Amino acid sequence: MFAVIKTGGRQYRVVPDDVLEIGKIAGDVGTIVQLGEVLVVGGDAPVLGTPTVAGASVAAEVLDHKRGPKVIAFKKRRRKNSRRKRGYRDEITVLRITEILTDGNKPTLGPRPKREKVEAKVAGDSDEAPKAAKKPAAKPAAKKAATKTPAKKAKSDAK
Repeated sequence: MFAVIKTGGRQYRVVPDDVLEIGKIAGDVGTIVQLGEVLVVGGDAPVLGTPTVAGASVAAEVLDHKRGPKVIAFKKRRRKNSRRKRGYRDEITVLRITEILTDGNKPTLGPRPKREKVEAKVAGDSDEAPKAAKKPAAKPAAKKAATKTPAKKAKSDAK
């Protein structure tokens, strides 16, 4: 089953588990949002909307909010010593389509649980409280004295 949705002035053909980047929409990372403008629901018997399919929506999980690539608008008027450089980056929301809903149904799937990071234990570590962090060692003063001494000798040799 597939659907054609409209969001942000663009149309997308989506199937469950698709990941797509669209213009920024409201929603925190990890939440489920419903996209209501469904133009076509396809499958065994496709349903075309006039202009949208009544009671159909698409549920999607918000994966990330980010910014798109930098676009530069450079204008130059030759021989006039006139030029203008502007740039911008689009705000983008990354979605994973969870399901295509018809007949006014609500999403059945909640947000997917995040994968926990597995930390490898070192053989010498135990479950005790962590030890206090050591401060970085100070630089030895002997090095500083060694660099100044030849300069003094050079002055004394010159006399």
